Amino acid sequence: MPGSMTSRRGTVVTVRDVARESGVSISTVSRALAEPERVAPETRDRVVAVATRLGYRPNRAASGLRAGRTGALGLVVPDLENPYFASVTKGVQARARRTGHAVFVVDAGEDPGLETELVEGLRPQTDGLVLCSPRAVEADLEVARDTPVVLVNLRIDGIPAVSSDDAHGVVLAVEHLRALGHRRVAYVGGPERSWSDARRRDGLELAHARFPDVETVAVGSFRPRVEGGRAAADLVVASGASAVLAYNDLVALGLVARLRERGLSVPDDLSVVGFDDTFVATLSSPPLTTVRTDLSLLGARAVDRLVALLDARRAARVPATGADSAVGPPTGPEDELPVELVVRDSTTVPPTTVPPGARPSTTEPQEAV
Repeated sequence: MPGSMTSRRGTVVTVRDVARESGVSISTVSRALAEPERVAPETRDRVVAVATRLGYRPNRAASGLRAGRTGALGLVVPDLENPYFASVTKGVQARARRTGHAVFVVDAGEDPGLETELVEGLRPQTDGLVLCSPRAVEADLEVARDTPVVLVNLRIDGIPAVSSDDAHGVVLAVEHLRALGHRRVAYVGGPERSWSDARRRDGLELAHARFPDVETVAVGSFRPRVEGGRAAADLVVASGASAVLAYNDLVALGLVARLRERGLSVPDDLSVVGFDDTFVATLSSPPLTTVRTDLSLLGARAVDRLVALLDARRAARVPATGADSAVGPPTGPEDELPVELVVRDSTTVPPTTVPPGARPSTTEPQEAV
């Protein structure tokens, strides 16, 4: 049946009961609850009041199928073990619940080919997709076809997207380190094809232009996990930097662990700054100074954008075709979330003497920014 609910007295309330009590047809009840913009306000309010009083809830799956909708959104992330994506996911799910949508979450395991397969599989099961830091965005959009898409942490002309101001976050981190007295700062980058890493490197250039007395040295690209930070630590020490900015908090944890193994103290011998302010930043010893983004809000904003696309499509009553389906209103300033620096115990003034082994190397390739 279109919808039903067992009342407290054990009787089943159906759409027919609501229609009879409201004095309208069954189809009017369905429209008032599923597409309220198509019903006169007075009628809609009466139907909603009766439905609430009777304890009726529509069967959204059935009504969605009749209207060509699933009532579900798809979220594709590259790695749910990464606390960054876990936090974004929580934001997506919370906001989707408020808008009456279910969410199918899939983890691509940092595999671009699998990611595209997952997008193709989700397409017929969902009304729209959120692609978070996609690794194969061109192929993903091709298989998404006419399904509305919103991107997180990636921008492509014509595709709605939300992100954070990562470049400004880097400037804030360098400004903080400069104020402490650091004049040589290393950067441990993320994956080579990462859009977020490119924005952080843009931030290094902005920081150099604003603070020309601070030299920043990029030591390479590494996996965005703890092992990536461990792999980069020796290069950071060899660079002669007195402070290091990591691609994310997990990389920063790896740096701290490897530096400790070498007998170096954070922050006394080397200051470390993370990025994202995920929950691991406060579990570190010492707790990490890091650049904070409201990751839950980032996920919620992506859902807002996607639901707005779906509403606009329904209002227009014109099915989208081809690549035009993903095109939405231009991304505005509200779709780039601000960042802030959270200062904790992993940064301090530079050491008065350079730690053993921390001399600029003449053999290791380094990229001065």
